[in-house]
Amino acid sequence: MKLQLKRIFFGDTYTIGKLSIDGIYFCDVLEDKNRDINHDGKLDEVKVFGQTCIPFGVYKVIITMSQRFKRELPLLLNVPGFDGIRIHAGNTSVDTHGCLLVGVNDQKGKVSNSQATMAKLFTILKKATDITIEIT
Repeated sequence: MKLQLKRIFFGDTYTIGKLSIDGIYFCDVLEDKNRDINHDGKLDEVKVFGQTCIPFGVYKVIITMSQRFKRELPLLLNVPGFDGIRIHAGNTSVDTHGCLLVGVNDQKGKVSNSQATMAKLFTILKKATDITIEIT
């Protein structure tokens, strides 16, 4: 299964993107601020822990138990300079801590309907055997 996250808006404290599954739009994504100003996968600014979106690139995704959330969640592997990057529910950049928050971007800098969106996404991902995400 191929996930693609296309970042479409770069705010001062957050980033908004569109998530597709095998080429079909699924939901919006909220992340922390993009500090890769050249969009080349290399951080051009200094990474700020918990306040920086992950570098552009392709990452393998697996489902594992999250100690923080006490439930299974998707985990992105081998993200340069990052550890424990997950896809999960949340509403603002304060909730991201470097992770990808899924939902509906119907308010500036936020996603709503995140719990329901995450539940639908998790059901789809749980059935997949090989998952990658490409972030552009």
